[in-house]
Amino acid sequence: MPQGNTKIFSIAVIPGDGIGREVVPATVSVLKQLGERFGIRFTFVELDWGSDYYFQHGRMMPADALDILRASDAILLGAIGHPKIQDNITLNGLLLPIRRAFDQFVNVRPAILYPGVQSPLAGVKSGEIDMVVVRENTEGEYAQVGGFVHHFDAKEVAVQTSVFTRTGVERVIRYAFELAVKRNGQKRVASITKSNAQAYGMVLWDRVFEEIKTQYPQVQTESLLVDAATVHFLKRPQTFDVIVASNLFGDILSDLSAAITGSIGLAPSANLDPLRRFPSMFEPVHGSAPDIAGQGKANPLATFLSAAMMLEHLEQAEAAKALDGAVRRLLQEGRVRTPDLGGSNSTQEVTEAILKAVSLQ
Repeated sequence: MPQGNTKIFSIAVIPGDGIGREVVPATVSVLKQLGERFGIRFTFVELDWGSDYYFQHGRMMPADALDILRASDAILLGAIGHPKIQDNITLNGLLLPIRRAFDQFVNVRPAILYPGVQSPLAGVKSGEIDMVVVRENTEGEYAQVGGFVHHFDAKEVAVQTSVFTRTGVERVIRYAFELAVKRNGQKRVASITKSNAQAYGMVLWDRVFEEIKTQYPQVQTESLLVDAATVHFLKRPQTFDVIVASNLFGDILSDLSAAITGSIGLAPSANLDPLRRFPSMFEPVHGSAPDIAGQGKANPLATFLSAAMMLEHLEQAEAAKALDGAVRRLLQEGRVRTPDLGGSNSTQEVTEAILKAVSLQ
């Protein structure tokens, strides 16, 4: 925590798997540069957890991992996932325990069509899409309630139960409205539901949304079935501002929002405890991308933007603005970009361009 006039932050760094091991070191170098410029001292505690750790120890992180993380001000995560390990093992072995233990009940995923970046959608111009998906992050469809009967038998039955609590639903919806009020956007909140098929959990979701929206008369609202939302994301993405969705729906729609804004390599995210009782976690959305890992092709900008969100959360607004601005200018200029954006530059070359930008501002 900051002490006296010196801003000191302990950052737990989990590079993880695949391209996480490329984009996270790049981000640490950028944060160090920003620290020198803005008088911020970072202590980086690197934690070699993930799939390699699993191959050695049979688990994704050590038994005391949460205690280790608890001492940090924030967590910077690269990516988790390996082709030889089932995703449910990697997810439940590292990511979900952190989100739950630290009650990171809001997942924030901005999607911006930056100037200089082309959308795959015809007729959509740079700057016309600026939305953020607010995803419930600790319960819902990812609550991991259920089990197997007659496991591995021909008569096997799997039961998967979604869990929606009034507390969980209310706090994430209220966060979405508060965010809409603060943003320089359209002051709109779209709620994503499927209450025509899920007659309990999503009906509670709808009811709470209707109650809360009356407390924010300055915010326009709409409620969309998730299947209709996918269509409207493609047909009228310019009309969306803040989207609030359950764990599963938010996960899917945020990937779609990244695709229509040019590249998942530009998609940052924050797993937040808005009450600041525990460390929050910041990560790119793109995953471990084993197909390009180790080739120097990974786009580090999503991780840089995640770091900017981390700086904002740590109340280092000037440093956050500098990093976000550097990324925006790099994209607008279009001279240096990785293959996912139609360029031929390496991860290192993009990193060097950002390092130069944040030191010269």
